[in-house]
Amino acid sequence: MSIPTEPIGSIPRPAVLMEAVARHGGDTEAPELQPLFDDAVRDTIARLESLGCPVVTDGEQRKYHNFIDYCVHGLPNIAPDGFKIPFVAGHTRRLPRLTRAPFRYCKRADIFLEVAQRYASVPVKQAVISPSALSLVYPEEPIDDYPRERFIEDLLTEHMLEVRACLQKGSHAVQLDFTEGRLAVKLDPSGALLASFIDLNNLALDRFTTDERKRIGVHTCPGGDRDSTHSADVDYAELLPSLLQLNLTSYYISLAGEADPRRVLHTIRKHLQPHQRIFVGVISPTDPRLETPDEVRDRVLEAAEFIPLAQLGTTDDCGFSPFSDDTSTTRETAFAKISARIRGTALAAQRLGVA
Repeated sequence: MSIPTEPIGSIPRPAVLMEAVARHGGDTEAPELQPLFDDAVRDTIARLESLGCPVVTDGEQRKYHNFIDYCVHGLPNIAPDGFKIPFVAGHTRRLPRLTRAPFRYCKRADIFLEVAQRYASVPVKQAVISPSALSLVYPEEPIDDYPRERFIEDLLTEHMLEVRACLQKGSHAVQLDFTEGRLAVKLDPSGALLASFIDLNNLALDRFTTDERKRIGVHTCPGGDRDSTHSADVDYAELLPSLLQLNLTSYYISLAGEADPRRVLHTIRKHLQPHQRIFVGVISPTDPRLETPDEVRDRVLEAAEFIPLAQLGTTDDCGFSPFSDDTSTTRETAFAKISARIRGTALAAQRLGVA
């Protein structure tokens, strides 16, 4: 037995790609850009493998605008002025807004997976956006002849088709990005919004078999954008008991950036179920300081005091570049931090006798 370690998702894109996209006015579908996107995916995977990553991603190189709306960006019935997410640094991000029926994906994540698998020699995982996040694209004012109930049914169907396609094409795991979980507690301290998100995601998970759910995980964090967060001030104890009720296997939980990691680990231990694996965050993408392997080792050893080794893994707190204009972390820094995670996890495994 060893301690598994996996990335979350996004890695800053090569400068040559970002400059080329800017010259094309942000038109990521321009034919001239496609070889550059392929090169970025190829280079990302090659560098991750060179660091010894046992599982890789494509670094979300083709989810150019952001990790949320890749599946609907460019649709004619989507407007840019949807739900607003405020960050502590003072800037905001907006989700798209559905303007009319029907709700459909125009792009599914399995197409990113296929490209990544072309270049990878180790297992590839694929991140997808959660149904609860996409539920926020439906406006407060009901759409004529398209009630929210029909929208939710369409949303669940689209999500199922995406996840199942990734599983059928051999994804090592499918990770649901659920950054809105902690934000839900901030927006609605009563817990009702969070409960509705958990219920919706479980409705989606109910559409998969037991074996399929063993390859589905969920990622939670307080947001990460321009070295800022949107909900780090929310007590994890208000989220984790509900999060661990999701009907899946793997949980990728940001931890390195927490003020009191041991308190979080106490909460995890209290609610952890035998079939669940916890990938604890040991790298903070929003911290410009480069963690050392020894520091990562110590974080893993601390987590092992609370989580059985058979249920423990490591990861990064969140993606390194979740939005296209987030250049607060360089590509080189991201790879250096990932290297520290890999090496530090190995050091912890040796110390614990499971290497």
